[in-house]
Amino acid sequence: MKKIFCKLLLPFLIAVFILPLSGTAAPAPEYTGKQVDVLFLHDTHSHLNSFLTVENGQDVTLGGFAHIRTLITRAKEENPDTLILDAGDFSMGTLVQTIFHTDAPELRMLGALECDVTTLGNHEFDYRSSGLAGALNAAIESGDPVPAMVLCNIDWDTMEKEGLTEDQRLLKNAFEAYGMKNYTVLTKGNVKIAVLGVFGEDSLACAPTCVLKFQDIKEAAAKTIKEIREKEDVDMIVCVSHSGTNEDAAKSEDELLAKAVPEIDLIISGHSHTTLEQPLLYGSTYIVSCGSYARNLGALSMSQISGGRWVIDNYELLPITETIVPDAEAQEKIDSLMEKVDSSYLSQFGYTRDQVLARNTVKFSTSDDLYSIHTEHNLGNILADAFAFAVDNADDSDGHPVDVAIVPSGCVRDTFATGDITVEDVFNAYSLGIGADGIPGYPLISIYLTGAELKTGAEIDASVSDFMPSARLYLSGIHFSFNPSRLILNKVTDCYMTDDEGNRIEIEDDRLYRIVCDLYSGQMLGAVTDVSYGILSVQPKFADGTPIEDIEDAIITADGREVKAWAAVAGYLDSLEDTDGDGISDIPKYYAGTQGRKIVEDSRAIGDLIKNPNKFTFIILSMVLLALVLIVLLIVFIIKVVKKVMRRRKN
Repeated sequence: MKKIFCKLLLPFLIAVFILPLSGTAAPAPEYTGKQVDVLFLHDTHSHLNSFLTVENGQDVTLGGFAHIRTLITRAKEENPDTLILDAGDFSMGTLVQTIFHTDAPELRMLGALECDVTTLGNHEFDYRSSGLAGALNAAIESGDPVPAMVLCNIDWDTMEKEGLTEDQRLLKNAFEAYGMKNYTVLTKGNVKIAVLGVFGEDSLACAPTCVLKFQDIKEAAAKTIKEIREKEDVDMIVCVSHSGTNEDAAKSEDELLAKAVPEIDLIISGHSHTTLEQPLLYGSTYIVSCGSYARNLGALSMSQISGGRWVIDNYELLPITETIVPDAEAQEKIDSLMEKVDSSYLSQFGYTRDQVLARNTVKFSTSDDLYSIHTEHNLGNILADAFAFAVDNADDSDGHPVDVAIVPSGCVRDTFATGDITVEDVFNAYSLGIGADGIPGYPLISIYLTGAELKTGAEIDASVSDFMPSARLYLSGIHFSFNPSRLILNKVTDCYMTDDEGNRIEIEDDRLYRIVCDLYSGQMLGAVTDVSYGILSVQPKFADGTPIEDIEDAIITADGREVKAWAAVAGYLDSLEDTDGDGISDIPKYYAGTQGRKIVEDSRAIGDLIKNPNKFTFIILSMVLLALVLIVLLIVFIIKVVKKVMRRRKN
């Protein structure tokens, strides 16, 4: 019996444990011999020059297109057919953007990097339709090489059915003149590559001056790829996407794109400023990101396998540091563009880009901290103080002192390192936008809100900014405490103002208070209202309480000129006390710490969770109670119906 059992058991063990290890493993993929090298950028935001910033608590000099040009030259020496891509937001972030609409320096420098293809990001619309059209036309008229531009989800059909507006027609003409297409096909060695571009939903939400309508990126990409398959014989499909990734899977647009449109081989993901140390992979679709401001150059190599799909053989992010010798020709081109910035833009304000405004020994928070760490930050404090100072000292102020100055995290682009703070450093820290005067730089605006609306503003920061980090608020003139563990829309537990001596002043709900912020903040009030489903809304008003219909009517001027946000900061720094007598202002130690402007009191104690309920608490609890009543009524109804059916069956 044992012999029979062993004879039966031995083949069984071999079949179960040995054969799978030796003979049934999945075969290694077969390579077709086609290979492509890719270098990529996104969210460079006009950072053509290297810049001094703070990372991990250290002052570091990063980036620079001349340094990137050196790396690209090396890559091209090894493989002349290297594909170079950019995923948008190439503009808005440094002084060179001030000639974006007249000289297109960013597009021309992408051309100098031999970038093959780019797309549009939300910040390309910051200078409004005329600014973007001007940049595209200037790029072509310059005669310099510029990248191809692709974008497949502009909804021209809907706009044309509704009748194109003047701005929409202006952009359409500029796109046609530049040669923008839904996709383009490139040949790199023995590989034919189709590159399409998409512009995401969150990008549109972050572009309040964009007049275009867009289709869903998944639907538009699928439709475009179908057209590519029908018309082109390509080996690879790449998407340059200004949509981004997100920790919240439901909001991670490029991940959703990869899942919905599996035909895409590679997605260069811009917009969210993400740094992906390793690619994301969904099916056979890779998603890559290299971070913002040209801090890194993304590099990867892909090989085609049997069946036509591609695998990444090598992926790395190349840090752009001072150790890389800058390309002399590229730097000379950048320098000539910056000289034009001095002569055509900064001269209007009486500044030069290298002018030292103040010396700094304070360790400031970074702009990323303002997004990611929900608390008070000294960088936000000094910027808000600068706004209040500038308006209170403007010659044609309306006579009412500033009660509250507000700085949203979404407008702060960089921080201040230790050492000299120059005009260029200040502009880089608060660089966005253009005014109604057509001059780059968001102007400051003056609006009036009731005390009740001021408290709502504090609740917007406490409750909404976790869902919309660009709406985090940094303040001058007001103090509040909040508990992140409390019920949403009821997180603020205290809100008050102080006088010059630091004494507490209660906020009067019906009184009007003067608020100063930048134009972008005023334009984005509607977005905040949408995120809170209309519950948290404020109505900007003039001093007499009249509602402001056009937020540009609230722009502050001095000597007939708009007060620009960045210039307000520059003027404030220049006005600070010279403590060491060297003729240059010094950042006061006051900013080394915090001033209790935003206090986080995270507590789960019952008393802390329910104290000081506001009107929103009662609204939410009423809605919950109503829902519970409806559920109970539904259950009672179902029970009655079931009993009735059971009685019928018994009868």
